Amino acid sequence: MSKIYRYECRRLLWNKFFVGLAAVLLLYGALVLHGATILGVAHTAPFSPWSFGDYLSRMLPLLWIGTLFLLTFFTSGRARRAAVLTDATPMPPRTYALARCAAALTGGLLLTLLCTGEAAVFYGRMFGWYGWGSLALPALATLLPPLIFAMGSGWLLGQLRPWLLYVWMAAPLLLAALPLPEALGLWNGSFFTTYPLSLGTLDPGFTLPVPVIAAQLLLLGLGAVLLMKTSKPAGRLR
Repeated sequence: MSKIYRYECRRLLWNKFFVGLAAVLLLYGALVLHGATILGVAHTAPFSPWSFGDYLSRMLPLLWIGTLFLLTFFTSGRARRAAVLTDATPMPPRTYALARCAAALTGGLLLTLLCTGEAAVFYGRMFGWYGWGSLALPALATLLPPLIFAMGSGWLLGQLRPWLLYVWMAAPLLLAALPLPEALGLWNGSFFTTYPLSLGTLDPGFTLPVPVIAAQLLLLGLGAVLLMKTSKPAGRLR
C-alpha cells in the first residue's frame, strides 16, 4: 500500500495543477492578510485567535474547492476506466481506494499548512509575534471539520457522478452569502466578528459556545463516516 500511496502523492502533488492551486491560495491569502487581517476584527489584535479565525474562514472556500479538485483525479471517467484494471490485480481494490484517499488527504493537509504557514510568516514579519500555539485551537475548529466533511462527501458524490464534485465546490460560497445562525458562524466568518463583542471584555480569550462545538463535532463525525465508504472504490459504483 505504501508504494501506491507514494505513487498517488507524486501524481497529485508533482503537477502544474497543484502548483497553480497553491500559488492562487498564497496570493489570495496575502491579499486577505494585508487587506483585512492586519486591521483586526472585533477590536482585537491582528494576531489574536479571533482575527486569525476570520482569516481562516475567508480562506476556507478556496481550501474546500482545492480539496474537491484533488478528488477529481480519482473520480473522473479516466480514473473509473483505470479502476477496471486495478480490480483485476491480486491486491484488494479497497487498498487502492484507501491509498488514494490518503494521498488526497495529504494534498489537502499541505494546502492547509501553506495557508496557516503564510499567516505565521506574516505575523512574524509584520509584528514580531511568534505565539503560534495560541492559534492551534481556532485552526483546528475552523478548518478540520469542514475539510474532513468536504473529503468524505466529495468522495461519495464523485463516486455517484463525477460532475457533482464541481457543483459541490460552490457550497461554501453560497453559505458565505447566507445569514447563518451562530452555530454555523464559522462557515462565513460571522462568528469571529460578532461573538467576541458579546463577551463584554476587550480582546477576550478564545472560546467556543456549546452550539458551535456541537455543530463542528457533528460535521467532523459525518465526514469521518463518509470517508469510511472509501472501502468501496469509485470504479465499482454506477
